[in-house]
This record gives sequence, structure tokens and C-alpha cells, in this order.
Amino acid sequence: MDVTLHLAQDPDADALLGRSPLAALTGMLLDQQIPMEWAFKGPATIARRLGADDLDAREIAAYDPEAFAALLSDKPAVHRYPGSMAGRIQQLCQYLVEHYDGDAEAVWRGVTDGGELRRRLEELPGFGKQKARIFLALLGKQLGVRPTGWREAAGAYGEEESFRSVADITGPESLARVRAHKQELKAAAKAAKKSGA
Repeated sequence: MDVTLHLAQDPDADALLGRSPLAALTGMLLDQQIPMEWAFKGPATIARRLGADDLDAREIAAYDPEAFAALLSDKPAVHRYPGSMAGRIQQLCQYLVEHYDGDAEAVWRGVTDGGELRRRLEELPGFGKQKARIFLALLGKQLGVRPTGWREAAGAYGEEESFRSVADITGPESLARVRAHKQELKAAAKAAKKSGA
């Protein structure tokens, strides 16, 4: 895995995401309740604070939970909820150590069926159905991981030219299109809630 991603909109952070499966998974885990760029910049911030050029699942899994939470809480915080997200990252890393010998890429390496890959992603701590589908679409669209049926397994996120999620962001223009799509969804949900009240 060594591609150029544009999710953090920061060259160093994006370079890490493109070469590190664990960084990509961690960025996806952080991508909730904060701007996407902030979430995907998180793995590089964590690595830097650990004094490393990449994330190591074994190191993070074994890290003292209070110290790891403090590391994420340092200014600028890695997430709006650094304490709870530190716990989630550690749970993810512990799961990877237990099930994949600490090798994040083993989650998808050699998987030949899109449905199986989606199932594996859904089993990861912090990854529900939607997050698993988005990450599956990111793997297929930008990271060259394309088991049979991956688009179908990713659902609407796997559609070509859909501009629904981080899987579709390749630069500032596509970022703007994904943001516009999300704004439309929020407005529609708000309108539906208002009319149903």
C-alpha cells in the first residue's frame, strides 16, 4: 500500500494514510463528529507524539490507557472527544493484535470476496455497517483492493462518481462535492423531521 491520498488535505498526513494500513483505519475510526480533515490528520499527529513515523498496533494496544488519552488530549486535541477516541483506537489495535497479529493490512490482504471483506471490516471495534462500507469503498476506489463484488458490498458508497464519502475525495474539488452532498442530506433530513412533527 503506497498511494497518494488527499483526505487530510495535508501532504505529510496524507502520505502516512497512503502508506500505512493502520493509519488509514485509524483515520476512518476518528471520522465522526469532527471535520474529515481533522480526523484523517489524527494518525500523523498520534505517530508524531509517539516519536514514530508510523503507527504500531502492538505499541498502541499495550500503551497505558491514561497516558494514551493524555497524548490525544494534548493541544491541539486529536478529536473533539480525545479520551473516548483514545479508548476506541486502543480497542481497534488490541483487536488487530489478537486477530491479525497486529497487521492491519491482513484485514483485507488476500480476501477474494467483497462480502467477506465487508464482514471483516464490520467486526472491527468502532466500525459499524456504514463505516465499514465507506472504508471498503475507499479500499476499492483509491487503494486498489478490489475483491470480487466489492462495489456491491460497499453499497451506494461503491458507485462510480458518487461523491458520497471520503472514498470519493481525491482533491479539493471532490472534497467540495462530497461536502455539498452531505449538506443536501442534512437539509433533507431536517425537512423530513420538520414535516413529520
